[in-house]
Amino acid sequence: MKGTVTISLSDYSKLAEKDKETKNKEEYLHKTAKELSIFLSFLATKADIEKYIHQFNLQSQTCKIKFENSKAVIEFRDVKN
Repeated sequence: MKGTVTISLSDYSKLAEKDKETKNKEEYLHKTAKELSIFLSFLATKADIEKYIHQFNLQSQTCKIKFENSKAVIEFRDVKN
């Protein structure tokens, strides 16, 4: 769909700021997921947590934890990237 919209400069500035804010939060979320993956990988070397991970995956609506080799990977369910 193509078209144009006219908005005030003030509204455009607010929109641009929210876009920047959203990108910062997305980056923070991915860094947090990476840190949690490292922690889960460490825990997996200390104890058998597979049954807990399976239970978590059954209940979680936003992400899934899987292991690739001995490394934990957190996948977001609604993100296609």
